Amino acid sequence: MTGLAAGWQFVGFFLHLAGALACTVSAGWLLRNRRVAIPHRGWTLGALAATGAWCLAVAALGAGHGLGVALAAARDVAWIAVLYRLFAADGRHHLMQAVRPLVFSLVFVTGLQLAIALAARGTLANPDSPAFDISALLNVLVAVGALMLVHNLYAGAGPATRTLLRWPAGGLAAFWAYDLNFYTIAYLGGTLDGLAAFHGIVAGLVGAIVVFGGSAEVQARRLSPSHAVAFRTLSLVLIGAYLVAMAILAQSLDLLGDGVQRLTQVGLLFAAVVAALYWLPSRKLRGWWKVTVIKHLFEHRYDYRTEWLRLAQTMGQAGPAQDGSDLYERATRAMAEVAESPSGLLFVPDEDGAMVLAARWNWPEIEVPPRAIPARFAAAVEKAAHIVDVEAQRARPEACDPPIDLPPWLRDLPRAWAAVPLLHFDQLRGLVVLARPPIARKLDWEDFDLLRLVGRQLASYLAERASHQALLEARQFDEFSRRIAFVMHDVKNLASQLSLLARNAERHADNPDFRADMLVTLRNSAEKLTALMNRLGRYQSAGSSSLDRVSLGALAQRVRSSLGDRGALSVIGTAEVEVLADGEALEQAIGHLVQNALDASEEGMPVYLDVSSDGVRGRIDIVDSGPGMSADFVRDGLFKPFVSSKSNGFGIGAYEARELVRAMGGRIDVDSRPGIGTRFSVTLPMFVAAQIARAGGHDDSRGDGSEAA
Repeated sequence: MTGLAAGWQFVGFFLHLAGALACTVSAGWLLRNRRVAIPHRGWTLGALAATGAWCLAVAALGAGHGLGVALAAARDVAWIAVLYRLFAADGRHHLMQAVRPLVFSLVFVTGLQLAIALAARGTLANPDSPAFDISALLNVLVAVGALMLVHNLYAGAGPATRTLLRWPAGGLAAFWAYDLNFYTIAYLGGTLDGLAAFHGIVAGLVGAIVVFGGSAEVQARRLSPSHAVAFRTLSLVLIGAYLVAMAILAQSLDLLGDGVQRLTQVGLLFAAVVAALYWLPSRKLRGWWKVTVIKHLFEHRYDYRTEWLRLAQTMGQAGPAQDGSDLYERATRAMAEVAESPSGLLFVPDEDGAMVLAARWNWPEIEVPPRAIPARFAAAVEKAAHIVDVEAQRARPEACDPPIDLPPWLRDLPRAWAAVPLLHFDQLRGLVVLARPPIARKLDWEDFDLLRLVGRQLASYLAERASHQALLEARQFDEFSRRIAFVMHDVKNLASQLSLLARNAERHADNPDFRADMLVTLRNSAEKLTALMNRLGRYQSAGSSSLDRVSLGALAQRVRSSLGDRGALSVIGTAEVEVLADGEALEQAIGHLVQNALDASEEGMPVYLDVSSDGVRGRIDIVDSGPGMSADFVRDGLFKPFVSSKSNGFGIGAYEARELVRAMGGRIDVDSRPGIGTRFSVTLPMFVAAQIARAGGHDDSRGDGSEAA
């Protein structure tokens, strides 16, 4: 006996003891649990006893001993009897007569094996003896016949009975499938010590499956492996098949000559290495493999539990931004990962109903227009509440339900795959544009259902963030209002005191010249304080002033003159542009923006005021060459009160300027690039155009400016 064979014999000894222990425990558990739904409990106990006795005999005497062969025959007959009695579990007594000849044949063949073993007198374990081959062939026949019975048992059972038969049929099928492979290999090439060592533990575990599968708790459970386990298992099966194929190929090469054999081995090895280096790192190949497996092996494409846990983990991560602005990027990433998309873009609504880019994930190369999603497209998506199949809308828009006119840049973007609306209480909170997965496929019902559900969940995150910001802003305004109330109270008292002083001076001053100077000074101070109070009170009365004809060119010159020598401000553009506005409020708004531009520019660098018109709306641009602002700050911080890019700034100027211009029916647009500069564009309706609109019954002077350039 070789060292390897002795080692396998040692392993087989313990594994057969373990099999006997499994049968003993199963039999004891079955005797104690009388309510377990095991058909024909006595036959099952007999089969467990025969199997346990066979395991002990093989461990003590070996598989070729006469006692081991006799107990193996008893084991097979007992399990065949259990299988036969299982046909009556759902009342299929009429089938018992049909399978009875096959059962008798299997019992006869099993008995024939026992007779051959007695006649061989100890030579049954010798692979070179004829008795060994005959015994292996008879065992193959028994295994094939038993598998046929198991198939007929489960395939012909009713839906209710299949739950009862699932575990016993599965266990018996596994037992005889192992026997079929074991004896087939033994018949073709002699016994395999490794497989023989595991024979006992397999038989013991099968008995345990048959017994414990009868409990109600086990019957209620359905084996449903996760996608990850299924992929890994299938990968291992393919690797095993590859190794078997290589082994067969290696054996086949022995038939060739020495020179041809060596050359063929080297060539096959080189081809295998090249194929592995080319295909294994390929993301496309992995994607194709995953799609193919899911399509043919799973009822659903997605593992919903895994996808939902990943979504919660992605959205629950703490980002580096303190204000939560990275929530947009995490939402984009979460949506893309669910759809297996390599990249995505997130758009959020602005104040005019259009949508602007808020975040991008793994898509840095694409150029997105400033107002990428028009208000009409956003309204159509919100009303339909459907996921937009971009590829289908691009190819055949008339066949889509509903047909939606894609923005030009999105229609011309070849990688665009789907646009998922983020709806919260039927209100569009955002829109995620996903790139096509590495393995191109069409969107189906499962994609639509999952993406729609994830979109609503992400919309709730965005709505919660917006509510939090609104609450924080309201608290800041409340604090600011309290501060202003104190300031106005003090300023009002000071103005009253100065007025009283002026009146007393008129009555008591003796020096006429001093009295005149004092009066002028005091009146000027009182007027300035009163003007300050009016400006402070403008926060609550914005929009109450009357609108009239205002010349943008004259207003620009007044702003230039008010600065004196404090800044290099140049007025360009000679067009005579008259708009409908509140002159004082507009001058104040332009003054805020000019002062911000001067503060952002280096000393001596000019700031320009450019006046222009398109015939319908007048426009004045404030252009500087300062450090510029990032897109994130322009979107999230520029027009937010109490947010300033200056170390000593209060953060109210830009907000006040926008509110003043909005109250006149205008709008402020910003184009800023870091390192280049900033352009603020204030647009207002032309006076003549506004008069024509009013005469026609349409008042455009108080619009939201959504049509401004």
